[in-house]
Amino acid sequence: MPSHPAGAQGEPAPPLFTWEFAADPYPAYAWLREHAPVHRTRLPSGVEAWLVTRYADARQALADARLSKNPAHHEEPEHAKGKTGIPGERKAELMTHLLNIDPPDHTRLRRLVSKAFTPRRVAAFAPRVQELTDRLIDGFAERGEADLIHEFAFPLPIYAICDLLGVPADDQDDFRDWAGMMIRHGGGPRGGVARSVKKMRGYLVELIHRKRETLGAAGDDDLISGLIRASDHGEHLTEGEAAAMAFILLFAGFETTVNLIGNGTFALLTHPEQRALLQRSLAEEGEDSPLLDTAVEELLRFDGPVEMATWRFATEPLRLGGRDIERGDPVLVVLAAADRDPERFDRPDTLDLTRRDNPHLGYGHGIHYCLGAPLARLEGRAALVTLLRRLPDLQLAAAPEELRWRGGLIMRGLRTLPVRFAPAAVTSSGDVRSVP
Repeated sequence: MPSHPAGAQGEPAPPLFTWEFAADPYPAYAWLREHAPVHRTRLPSGVEAWLVTRYADARQALADARLSKNPAHHEEPEHAKGKTGIPGERKAELMTHLLNIDPPDHTRLRRLVSKAFTPRRVAAFAPRVQELTDRLIDGFAERGEADLIHEFAFPLPIYAICDLLGVPADDQDDFRDWAGMMIRHGGGPRGGVARSVKKMRGYLVELIHRKRETLGAAGDDDLISGLIRASDHGEHLTEGEAAAMAFILLFAGFETTVNLIGNGTFALLTHPEQRALLQRSLAEEGEDSPLLDTAVEELLRFDGPVEMATWRFATEPLRLGGRDIERGDPVLVVLAAADRDPERFDRPDTLDLTRRDNPHLGYGHGIHYCLGAPLARLEGRAALVTLLRRLPDLQLAAAPEELRWRGGLIMRGLRTLPVRFAPAAVTSSGDVRSVP
């Protein structure tokens, strides 16, 4: 069971990792920030780890070279048993990716991957993201109701990252099934996730083989082909490294975007004055509205898609937030707690889409800052703008307290997001008109 520290007056901490905690972890994180900002606890998996909850400590930990991303530095056997890291990645030989390595290997791999995953490539992908966004909304616009997680927020990033990687259209539904298994079981039994990871790895290795053989042919401008071509001082990604990188781009890329869209839409629907402010700005200034940029960043801060940064392990004894961390100890930086720290953010529990002083940690900090953040922002922006434009009277179809959040450590997201709106008929141009 998780341990519960006591405050200065001996009051017990709120329980962690319950279903009630998953629905709203912020009061518990506020207690930890005040009374036990670096706190050792037993996680539901049985692993003991340190939780870092204050903003200043979080930034320090995210950039501290003594906190390794390589699970080999964890002296306990939990990582070998699949209790830390991504389920199934070790057995599937997918460990050699940016979330599991340190410099100099991290530096080499990130430089190679950055050659293929460029801002220009992401920007050029914007029309395809918009096309996918409209097509998915077309699928439910006439009904007047939908589950925005399963019908919109989930499929959009899956199909987008498959297109970007170069997964053939005929195979993309398989990826959707595998990704669905990861989301459904991410906070519970890990066997289903591991099986999906194994299937995904087998497919990616085969796809890389095929693309290597046809490199240079027409239409090979996808990301996997770019990973194969990427070189630096004569070095290339090995086939195993390319498979691991394609895997982590898909695994880390899709769920963060699912949650950005889901959590962001939920936040807007439960803060109608902020939603109305954004809609007015979009109506007056279109997608060039400066409010749109600050809105996306505030949604990432207020209830972001990543609750905790991925695992870190101390390579030597260190002191953090007044606590002594021993060599081999796992450390989890709680981004959700750091981004509500009143020592850094004014009125941190208030959603303010106009907030400008907003150096949130939603996509990390330091050398492990999320490589896919520009793509996630592009997809999240397109999704939110298009929902507000096409379904302007969108509203929740259930009480907020009735919605369930997925359990788990790293990601934070809703299981479902039922909504209703005035039914709209889809025109040939993809626009909609209200049905009388």
